[in-house]
Amino acid sequence: MPKIVITDSTFPNIDPERAILEPAGCEVVLGQRGPENALIELTRDADGIITQFAPLTANVIVHMKKAKVIVRNGIGYDNIDFESAKSHRIPVCNIPDYCIDEVADQTLAFMLALTRQVLPNDKLIRDGGWGMAVAESQMRTLKETTVGVVGFGRIGRAVVKRLLAFGGRVIVYDPLVASDVIEAVGAEPVALEQLLATADLITLHCLMNAQTRHILNSQSLANMKRGTLVINVGRGGLMDTEALIAALRNGQVAAAGLDVFETEPLPVYSPLRNMSNVVVASHLASVSARAMRVVRETSAQMVLKALRGERLENIVNGVV
Repeated sequence: MPKIVITDSTFPNIDPERAILEPAGCEVVLGQRGPENALIELTRDADGIITQFAPLTANVIVHMKKAKVIVRNGIGYDNIDFESAKSHRIPVCNIPDYCIDEVADQTLAFMLALTRQVLPNDKLIRDGGWGMAVAESQMRTLKETTVGVVGFGRIGRAVVKRLLAFGGRVIVYDPLVASDVIEAVGAEPVALEQLLATADLITLHCLMNAQTRHILNSQSLANMKRGTLVINVGRGGLMDTEALIAALRNGQVAAAGLDVFETEPLPVYSPLRNMSNVVVASHLASVSARAMRVVRETSAQMVLKALRGERLENIVNGVV
């Protein structure tokens, strides 16, 4: 009986995965977050692995004796040492297209919350007041805002499409996409330095890797226009948290909308929890009933394909 390990899950149960895998004769085992040695024991004899946030390091992967596939239950795969998996001939797959609209919508929700000051004005009324909670200068329109989009993959493109409907200027940085592709949709391709210096609002939609980790750091934040708005629905590690907090405090960054954080859950002592110029969410930009169903069912079906020796889609580490 093939053993399928779900290393960790934020869902209330694993019924959707069981409904696909168990009728195919698989044993499904759910793990939980814990020390590396526990993860090694959990996965060493697994035939297939589905992972959400558990760190599948090189040391964990080297002990995998039977794994035919590792499926990342989502888009990003920075919790997996995919190069180590490649050296051990284990394909790593992701699910890149299950939540494009959800994340793009969440991005626009953050943008509108920050430009139209939705939360401060809501709080003023709820506290018994009336009028405007902020200065006129803090009430902005997207039409008069230059938005810088970092990353022009599936989600970045969906965000740009939505932004262009507001009639504003959209500039895009993505060194992996040809300029004419960006221009064809009505946006402007620019270098990162120009985006930082020009944008009134910056939103991050790139994968996190060695090149993009802390792409927003103390230096790049200082190179922005003073009073820039920042949004991150990608990965927490795209931003240097301490540098961001300092920039929010001194006004270099006017406000931020954050769905992801370097440490999750966000520590209770984090200043980000209490800053009035920050809108936060708990890594839920991808969530809708449809998206959650699709990502879980697709992950389970991909494991079955690997067990049957069928062709896999969305291999990110080149193992075929």
